[in-house]
Parts: sequence; C-alpha cells; structure tokens
Amino acid sequence: MNKKSTIIIAVLAALVLIAAIAVLSLNLRKAQKTNEEMTQLFEIEKEEMENEYSTFASQYDEMQLMISNDSLQAQLEREKERTQRLLEELKNTKATDAAEITRLKKELATVKKVMRGYIVQIDSLNQLNEKLHNENRQVRRQYAAATQQISTLQEEAKTLSNKVTLASQLDATGFSVASNNKRGKATKKVKDVTQLAISFTITKNITAQTGERDLYVRIMKPDGDVLTKNASKTFAYENTKLEYSIKKTIEYTGEEQPVTVYWDVEEFLPAGTYTVYVFAGGVMIGEKSFTLE
Repeated sequence: MNKKSTIIIAVLAALVLIAAIAVLSLNLRKAQKTNEEMTQLFEIEKEEMENEYSTFASQYDEMQLMISNDSLQAQLEREKERTQRLLEELKNTKATDAAEITRLKKELATVKKVMRGYIVQIDSLNQLNEKLHNENRQVRRQYAAATQQISTLQEEAKTLSNKVTLASQLDATGFSVASNNKRGKATKKVKDVTQLAISFTITKNITAQTGERDLYVRIMKPDGDVLTKNASKTFAYENTKLEYSIKKTIEYTGEEQPVTVYWDVEEFLPAGTYTVYVFAGGVMIGEKSFTLE
C-alpha cells in the first residue's frame, strides 16, 4: 500500500471517529435532558402527592367535627395520624427514589379508599341523625299540641266546674224588711223601732245541695258598722272572717222556700239607709236596702 492510500485511510478513520464521538455526545445530551425531565416529573408528582396527603389529613379533622360518636372519632384520629406519618415519609423521600415514591403512591391509594369508606359511613350517620332530629321535632310538636289540648281541656273543665258551682249556689230574692214598734205595728220612726223582720225567698234550684244549709244575715248600719250581739260571731268569706247579725239554719229541699229572720233592737239605731246582706256557702246570695227616719 502506497503512502497516499495510507493517508486516505487514516483520514477516513478520523472522520468516522469524529462522527462516532458526535453521535455519542448527542446521545449523552439527550439522555441527560431526559433524566432532567424525568426528575422534574418526579418532583411534580411528589408535590402533588404531598398536597393530597395534606388535604386528607385536614379532611379527617373536619370529619371529626361532624360526628359525636366516640368510637368513630377514635378511628378517624388513627387514620389522620397514619396519613400525617406517610406525609412526613414522603417529604423526607427524594424525588429520584422511584421505589419509595411508588410505595407511597400505593399507600396514598389506600388512604383514598379508606377516606371514601368513612365519608359514606358519616353520610349515613348524618342522614340517620337528621331523620331522628325530624322525628324528635315531630314528637315535640305532638307533645306541645297534646299539652295545649290538655291545658284547654283543664280550662274547659275549670270553667264548667265554675258554672256548675254557680248553678248550684242558693239565690235569695223577694226581700222585704218590716220595722215594728213594741206593739208589733210597722213604723218608720227609728226611735220607735224595737224589732226588724227581714223576709226573703230562697229560689228553687234542683242542682243545689239539699239538707241543712246555714244562712248568715248581716245588717249594715248607715255608718258602716254591722249590727251584732257578739263580735266573735263570724263566718268564712273569701279568705277572711265577717261578723254576722243573724244565723238561720234551714232544711233545703231544692224547692222554693220562704225565710224570715228577726232582729231585736237593743241598741241605738241612727236614722238613715240600712243594707241587709244574706250569705250561704261562703257566697253572698242577695241584698236589700231600707231606710229608717
């Protein structure tokens, strides 16, 4: 082989070597670029996983506030702590550690699945609680309505009882007062009056209690004092005691019954208007005014 051929071969070999080096360099740059891109992708994926872990940990806090069941609260607390622990492991893992990233990605899928299960469970509990609350509100409304109805019935019963009481009370009508002198003759002159004869009628009442009934007669003088022989003689009336002038016990049969009572004058009587009140059973059943000159 001559010298010229040798030179040509050497040049060609050099060109081939240069071309090979160029191709190799290009491939190295491509591989480096690919590695950089993969690293960036791993970093992005790692950041996304961290955000998901953080979100799930926060959601466990929110879910704990939504329930009052102690057992479920404890379960949620354990899952929250597990999620926070995996988050810390992820933060301490390099993005290039493919094996660890893959493991933590699988753990994240499990966390998602468990989270979905708790969401369904809590939603069911909330629906049940809402149903119970609605039923409780309905029961309270029914109880309030029943209480109101009972109160109304009690008022009606009280009103009816009062009406029956009023209907069963005695009633005195047809009053007349005769002022007589010592010869038993009527007189209007107060200085000549020795006896007052007070007459009235107890009306018919089939609802009133029959049997002995005490009637109390009060004779009120013009100055407001009551004619009485003994100040200790009193009867009950509206939580107090009243003096009476005359007490009369009758045998009441429910039929109309005339009654006359007498007051013997043994004291000074002033001229003026007198009033007679009749009471029975703690109730005033009639009155009558008359004048002495």
